[in-house]
Amino acid sequence: MSLLFNGWVYLELGGEPALAFFTGYLLEKALSVDNIFVFLLIFRFFAVPSDHQHRVLYWGVLGAILLRAVFVLAGAALLQRFEWIFYLFGAFLLWTGVKLMRHHEPEIHPEHNPVVRAFQRLFPITSDYHGRHFFVRRDGRWMATPLMLVLVVIEASDVVFAVDSIPAIFGVTTDPFLVFSSNILAVLGLRALYFVLRNLMDRFRYLSAGLGLVLLLVGVKMVLHELVEIPTAVSLAVVVGVLGLSVLLSWLQPGRDADAGKDR
Repeated sequence: MSLLFNGWVYLELGGEPALAFFTGYLLEKALSVDNIFVFLLIFRFFAVPSDHQHRVLYWGVLGAILLRAVFVLAGAALLQRFEWIFYLFGAFLLWTGVKLMRHHEPEIHPEHNPVVRAFQRLFPITSDYHGRHFFVRRDGRWMATPLMLVLVVIEASDVVFAVDSIPAIFGVTTDPFLVFSSNILAVLGLRALYFVLRNLMDRFRYLSAGLGLVLLLVGVKMVLHELVEIPTAVSLAVVVGVLGLSVLLSWLQPGRDADAGKDR
């Protein structure tokens, strides 16, 4: 689908917009791998049955699309009105890039999440899963199931991912249409990508460092955009080169957990 859309962009808008779309799409798809790792930890923490994970991710992706639309529109409006926001986005990406390069395995603490605490105050939660249901009726009142709580945690975590990814794509292009379409098409494939990679995540030990380096470079590009103009083709080459090298190194030198998994 993304290739067909990219072809349409090329025919209708030209080569440069098509290149910007593909660069943004590739960047968002790469950032999605970190999302998948967090989703995997969330599912493990809540012991979500494998056959229910499809349902959570389906609704999670729909919620993410709406959330990204809001973020893109807000980001585009801010950039048009306040040019200094571009520097703020760049500085934020520099900070995020450093954080990713100093990657530590994230810990899941839903009980500290303000969104989760607010949800728990609004709805009583059953102790057990009830099949694929998000809500059940007990003693004349509606109660949320743990599956609904998992969906809330997934959506709350996507807010963090959107805050990282949206400024990164604005570093490639400021066209709201290209930013939104590249982001959404990448998110649409998130569920399928999860089920492909969920048993391979331990192998990507250098991916976070690669993503961090890419975000650092995009952040530098945004901060220095008035002094140095970096062509979109160069940005695409850097994204492909850095991510390709990090995946190759990860595959050649898997982490201890991956080696242990192969030995079992």
